[in-house]
Amino acid sequence: MDIDVRALRSLAQTYFDAAYEMDADKFASIFDPASSVTKVGDNGNVSVTPIAMWLAAVRNMTAPKQQGLERHDQIISIDVEEELALVKLKLQIPPRYFTDMLSCLKINGTWKIVQKVMTSKT
Repeated sequence: MDIDVRALRSLAQTYFDAAYEMDADKFASIFDPASSVTKVGDNGNVSVTPIAMWLAAVRNMTAPKQQGLERHDQIISIDVEEELALVKLKLQIPPRYFTDMLSCLKINGTWKIVQKVMTSKT
């Protein structure tokens, strides 16, 4: 279990680094290709975006690092049950503050994000 928590902390750090750098390839390294990003859309309905589309959008975003913005990353919790884990994170990409819940599965011995559910506020 401790090995899994350490691996998930490492995954979270890669996630934080990818968000700060807006590095789609770094994100892709920790997401399963079949994963998706789910949130409440601007119209108030559930929005589900396949990871390939989400990564394409990331490639067009300006990185907080390029803007010289400070990082505010925090792991809130890691819950592991066999090959299933839920990682709750908070981070900011000004002016927005994000809470992300990352559902992870241990696939062939490696933890991968299979579903990202997110919310944000300004």
